[in-house]
Amino acid sequence: MPLAAGDDAPTVTAHNQDGDALTLTFEEPTVLYFYPRDETPGCTVEANQFQRERETYREAGVDVYGVSTDDVESHRSFCDAEGLEFDLLADPDAQLAEAFGVDLRDGTAARTTFLLADGEVSAVYESVTPDGHARDVLLDALEDGLVTLPE
Repeated sequence: MPLAAGDDAPTVTAHNQDGDALTLTFEEPTVLYFYPRDETPGCTVEANQFQRERETYREAGVDVYGVSTDDVESHRSFCDAEGLEFDLLADPDAQLAEAFGVDLRDGTAARTTFLLADGEVSAVYESVTPDGHARDVLLDALEDGLVTLPE
């Protein structure tokens, strides 16, 4: 069972597509979305839509990270192929999935998104439909007053 709104967010460390170790504390507004596999149709749609919304997320002060059980090299290839400019975190041992309570199916993470801020979970999205999800999460963050856009 995934973490729920109001739960403390764990501090996690994982490698991005460049092999850099990133430690995330989730003090700043952050979207952490888990997806099954790089370069599959639904995952590509979801990643491309987060990329398309990237500038608006940045203006609102929200960091975006994708997570799958793929390795660093797979993430690098996916970022290069799709022109992704946000970090994908490699979770081959499913440690991040476990920390967030994300279900694994055949070794892949169930499509689950967390909106986090101030070190806690603000919202959880399970059984995500990739198309439109990036915009929905952003709108929820704005409507809930978690973030604002500059005038």
